[in-house]
Amino acid sequence: MRSPFELSGPNQPPRAGGKPRHLVVLLHGFGSDGNDLIGLAPHWAAVLPDTEFVSPNAPFPCEMGGFGHQWFSFGDRDPQAILAGTKAAANILNAFLDEALASRGLTDRELALVGFSQGTMMALYVALRRPQAVAAVVGYSGALVGAETLAAEIQSRPPVLLVHGDADTMVPVSELARAATALKEAGVAVTVELRPGLPHSIDERGLTLGGQFIARGFAGQSAAGEAAAKAK
Repeated sequence: MRSPFELSGPNQPPRAGGKPRHLVVLLHGFGSDGNDLIGLAPHWAAVLPDTEFVSPNAPFPCEMGGFGHQWFSFGDRDPQAILAGTKAAANILNAFLDEALASRGLTDRELALVGFSQGTMMALYVALRRPQAVAAVVGYSGALVGAETLAAEIQSRPPVLLVHGDADTMVPVSELARAATALKEAGVAVTVELRPGLPHSIDERGLTLGGQFIARGFAGQSAAGEAAAKAK
């Protein structure tokens, strides 16, 4: 029987066919599931033709009931409780990422993380603390958890794109500036896109920017890998 902590969810194989050369892992928001963000894959397949998209369900049933999932509880809004929940879920997500990469013969340089809302919190927390940098992180409508410990805990500095609507009533738009400031102070290259009139959602502009950002991240890692190989 599958353990509840062995993540699973929908995936879309590479549009070009064959083995994936890259992997994009999509991390959904609170109360949703992997079927939500896998819908981004068809939009990005044209610019990422050799990429597999995987959208795992978060490990815990949503505390609000229904059929959704959560990465951690929002029942206690205390920052320390949220940090503790993020850390616990990070262990589960890291194990999933390690297995997903190993089973495909890929490394972190061929991986990108995309999150929405609570999924963005997970993507940022995990990516910055993995020993090897992933190719890119794209976060929609999210926030940075653990900013106060980031300087001491950061292990890699992947490029980050943060997109947030200024009409978001679920995650305050002030979290965008807060996250960007903390990331820049930690030496992370961060790109920010504020979307006018956008609520807690992803619009066409954000979708386009996300796909382009991931493609550049993969291209940059590929070029760096080739340069390193030539230098040996």
